[in-house]
Order: sequence, then C-alpha cells, then structure tokens
Amino acid sequence: MELDPKTDLSFTRTLDAPRALVWECWSTPEHIRQFFVPRPHRVTACDIDLRVGGRFNTTFEVDGNELTNDGVYLEVQDGRKLVFTDAYSEGWKPAPDPFMTAIVLFEDGEHDTTKYTAIARHRSVEARKTHEEMGFYDGWGTVADQLVEYAKSLSK
Repeated sequence: MELDPKTDLSFTRTLDAPRALVWECWSTPEHIRQFFVPRPHRVTACDIDLRVGGRFNTTFEVDGNELTNDGVYLEVQDGRKLVFTDAYSEGWKPAPDPFMTAIVLFEDGEHDTTKYTAIARHRSVEARKTHEEMGFYDGWGTVADQLVEYAKSLSK
C-alpha cells in the first residue's frame, strides 16, 4: 500500500500480545470500550457489525462532553485488516463532514507479538494537518499501550 505523505498519517508498533488477541480486542464492542480512546477520556458505547458495510459506531466522553462517531467497515480481513470510515454510516448514508478513513493492519510478530499498523487517510492536506496537530501520534501510541495493557489482563 502506497501512502501519500500529504494526506496520510501512519503509526507502526510491535505489541506485546498475540495477533489473535489483538484482533479480538479490535473486533468486539466490550473490548473496544476498554482501550479505544486515551484516558481519561472513555468510550461509553460501541456497536459493531463486523462485515463490509456494517456499522462501527462509537460514543465517547471527552472532558464531560458526549461525542458520537458513526461509521462503516469498508474492508474486513479476518484477523489481519480492518478498514473503516466515518465518511458513511450504515446503509451507505454519506456523512456531512467526514474526518478520515482508518486502516488497521495486524501481522504476526516474533514470540507472540503483533506488528500493528494504524493508517489514517484524510480528504485533504488540511484535514491531515489538523489530525496530526490534535495528537495523532501520541493518541494512537497511548491507545496502543492501553490495548496491550488490556489484552494482557484478558490472557491471565
């Protein structure tokens, strides 16, 4: 996959958790709620229909405000790849002001680890810049740390 540095942001890290468990965390609503936004913010609701065209809807509490993000899956490769966007909601209803399309890749690493790559594709240079300034790298890094912490709690 070719990235466009003008509109794409990418984050890769090796996670100290097996790919199957990382996938389970990313594909199950009750697990998403445990890691998907940097603390102290939190996911208060998550509704997933894990199929192309299926919903990926989340509600967040950020600084006392409730934010809803409805989206759909564009691609699902079991255990390996998720592509979702807020450009549409279920039923392919276009969003008035979409933010990004996310591509999350999961690969087996050595010794039960996962090579984890998150890519955010944006409609414009400005949207990419805004996302980077919002803290894309720190945010996705924190989420990755929270994901590992949570995954380890499940494997005990």
